Amino acid sequence: MTPIDIVTYAVPFFVALVLAEMVWAARRAPDKYEPRDTFTSLALGLGSTVAGALAAGGIWFAAMWLYDHRVATVPLAWWAWALCFVLDDFNYYLFHRSGHRVRWFWASHVNHHTSQHYNLSTALRQTWTGPLAGSFLFRIWPAFIGFHPAMILTVGAVNLVYQFWIHTEAIGRMPRWFEALFNTPSHHRVHHATNPLYLDRNYAGVFIVWDRLFGTFQRERDDLPIRYGTVKQLGSFHLLHAAFHEWRAMLGDVWCAPWRHKLSYLVRAPGWSHDGSREGSDAIRARWVQRRGIE
Repeated sequence: MTPIDIVTYAVPFFVALVLAEMVWAARRAPDKYEPRDTFTSLALGLGSTVAGALAAGGIWFAAMWLYDHRVATVPLAWWAWALCFVLDDFNYYLFHRSGHRVRWFWASHVNHHTSQHYNLSTALRQTWTGPLAGSFLFRIWPAFIGFHPAMILTVGAVNLVYQFWIHTEAIGRMPRWFEALFNTPSHHRVHHATNPLYLDRNYAGVFIVWDRLFGTFQRERDDLPIRYGTVKQLGSFHLLHAAFHEWRAMLGDVWCAPWRHKLSYLVRAPGWSHDGSREGSDAIRARWVQRRGIE
């Protein structure tokens, strides 16, 4: 059994929807697309595809090694596919939360957040260094408990395809029952925001229930217009800078730090510093909430 390459099949639909949204934006909201920003997003997406293809063999080998040493065997039944999908989405939540809370993973994930625009091209603004960072380990471990790697990688691709459509401002809010269960454009706009109240919230892939369960959910507020990007904006459309700037910054901090603090610059949250000269998202959010007196 081999994984179904759903993402490749979906690419024409991605392109068609980006073009459709560009037409919509040209008529309704011209500022939603910026040509240089869109080019950077598309180029990062192409580079991510190449990096993923180069790493695919190694990831498949690692997953099959786990499966060969599995402690049980899960059948290829419909219920197993459903269970695998839910488990993979939970793993995505853990991976995505780690991508914001551990600087090593943030160095790989940050480029997805560097656009100050929020449109369907932003969904394609993906990492070139995910395999290097080891993020795939969050997704393939179920092979050890008996899920076939092809099943794991296929449902993971479905998860990725689902997340494409939520990167838009063209859709307001979905019906209340849908907003309660699933990740939506409204929820994910919050995730991409730099407003203090919205920082490090809504990590979900498909099911927003993980954020509701683990205290990381924040609804989009009508009285708080969203600002997109990162706390410290990238300030450049240079492709290589967009792809590697945080790796350079992180490794520079490791190089300059005292020996006893070097590891902390890799495993602690972005914004942490050994001398307290910087501020992380928790402190920024807490200070803002205290000042405004809202949740």
